[in-house]
Amino acid sequence: MDKLTRAQRSNLMSRVRQRNTGPELVVRKLLHRLGYRFRLHRKDLPGSPDIVLPGRGAVVLVHGCFWHGHTCRAGSMPKSRIDYWGPKITANRDRDKRQSRRLRALGWRVLTVWECELKDPHKLERKFIRFLS
Repeated sequence: MDKLTRAQRSNLMSRVRQRNTGPELVVRKLLHRLGYRFRLHRKDLPGSPDIVLPGRGAVVLVHGCFWHGHTCRAGSMPKSRIDYWGPKITANRDRDKRQSRRLRALGWRVLTVWECELKDPHKLERKFIRFLS
């Protein structure tokens, strides 16, 4: 059972940002520190990817573990309103797959960075260097 009223939950959820999230800012700072330059949220690409590196033909998608249904601990399904969250998270995952396929079909290389990966910045840095080399 949800501890918040419907109005309180609605207010809380309305404050969840879609762009310039904490994880996205961490990834952008890391890429910038590594010397990569990029564009943000290009509307002319499928799904308006979080980070686009046009010179390298690469796209970086930054996904929150909960919202995109990652298999880590943070991505676990909530215990309340499973009838709502199950289909919502499944739809998010399906949309992510479709957009990645469309980007690849257009010739872009796609890297997904999960929020839980931000805990180890050195490992993430190596992942970026491998992907963007």
